[in-house]
Amino acid sequence: MELTTLTAISPIDGRYRKQVQHLDEYFSEFALIKYRVLVEIEYLLFLADKKFFKLSPKVVKHLRRITEHFGLEDAQEIKQIEFTTNHDVKAVEYFLKQELEKAGAKKEKEWVHFGLTSQDINNTAIPLSWKHALEYEYLPAILNLNAQFKVLAADWKDIPMLARTHGQPASPTRLGKEIQVFVERIEKQIELIISIPFSAKFGGATGNFNAHHVAFPKMDWVKLGNEFVEKRLELSRQQHTTQIEHYDNLAAHFDAIKRINNILIDFCRDIWSYISIEYFRQKVMKGEVGSSAMPHKVNPIDFENAEGNLGLANALFEHLSSKLPVSRLQRDLTDSTVLRNIGLPLAHTALAIRSIEKGLGKLIVNPARIYEDLDNNWAVVAEAIQTILRRENYPNPYEALKELTRGNNKIDRKSLHKFIEGLKIKEEIKKELLKITPHNYTGM
Repeated sequence: MELTTLTAISPIDGRYRKQVQHLDEYFSEFALIKYRVLVEIEYLLFLADKKFFKLSPKVVKHLRRITEHFGLEDAQEIKQIEFTTNHDVKAVEYFLKQELEKAGAKKEKEWVHFGLTSQDINNTAIPLSWKHALEYEYLPAILNLNAQFKVLAADWKDIPMLARTHGQPASPTRLGKEIQVFVERIEKQIELIISIPFSAKFGGATGNFNAHHVAFPKMDWVKLGNEFVEKRLELSRQQHTTQIEHYDNLAAHFDAIKRINNILIDFCRDIWSYISIEYFRQKVMKGEVGSSAMPHKVNPIDFENAEGNLGLANALFEHLSSKLPVSRLQRDLTDSTVLRNIGLPLAHTALAIRSIEKGLGKLIVNPARIYEDLDNNWAVVAEAIQTILRRENYPNPYEALKELTRGNNKIDRKSLHKFIEGLKIKEEIKKELLKITPHNYTGM
């Protein structure tokens, strides 16, 4: 069958294509070729700037035009060359040599890929595409989602709510504060992820600039390599490598996103639970069906979809972060096929973020149900009463409240106030205790 969104094997390129198709700018085969071409051209221009050879303004303009307007036809031409070379990076080299000949720079074409191995290109092209994907796509998306959490935390900050620890009624809290918990967690993880460098390997076949040094022994190739990677590509060059980069920082990125995804899974499960106990209702979308058999249902599908995609993303991130930093001796090829999949977990993460945003847009707070739950659980103020009694040096206050409330589901305002009235304490302390309710015992 012809490849379409209906026939694609992966749902990323099928069912969900419209939602994540923008990521093909960073992670498709076309994107990988485009970034390889970019690195090769930047390196060629860098060598020319350092006076290893001369390029005319006409040739420089031609090369710049390739990077700025690189399209599918160019990528197809490189793939056609690869059918002969059976080597993807060498195909890029031959393509650029052809372009130099077209521009009248035949004598300069052997400076393309000078002294390099294919991993000098892959281990700069892929980190660069990953950097752009995080900076232009992922970080804005997660920051926007967290900003949405902040708005909800502020909107709901004055709504008292029964807390549940171990699934049981516990000291009341506020709905907005519980959302703010996730805001803070995500903020801290974002701070960590932006502190991780985008690392690159650039140093010849086994990382020692062997070919560069033997050709130009008086040049400081370490300094030149650092300048090229850090100034031209805005990446961080690893100083001691094998044929490939360590991938330790890339693994750290994967683990950092995985932690944020775990926080979002936690959030989705909490919201799902609040919906199940009717703290939230959901807007009914015209034409939508909740169940093929039960017409009344409005399911929390957006949070369920998000949880599923986050879990799948994390499984992939887990493999990537544990596999990539491990390579036999100076290199094996297992990293190559794995690296081609780094866009998949980011795509599933992007889908999850969109699902959460969609789900949040449907939520309607149900204050009546929240109030009712608080009013049915007067036992939760036992903590407040026994703590004040401790302050007043009342004998065995915890035990007294335990005997009254533990396992007793009939504690209500009347029975609790009767208990307080029977305490042998000062009247002003009784008044203080009688003011405490599940609705106002929410802390700071």
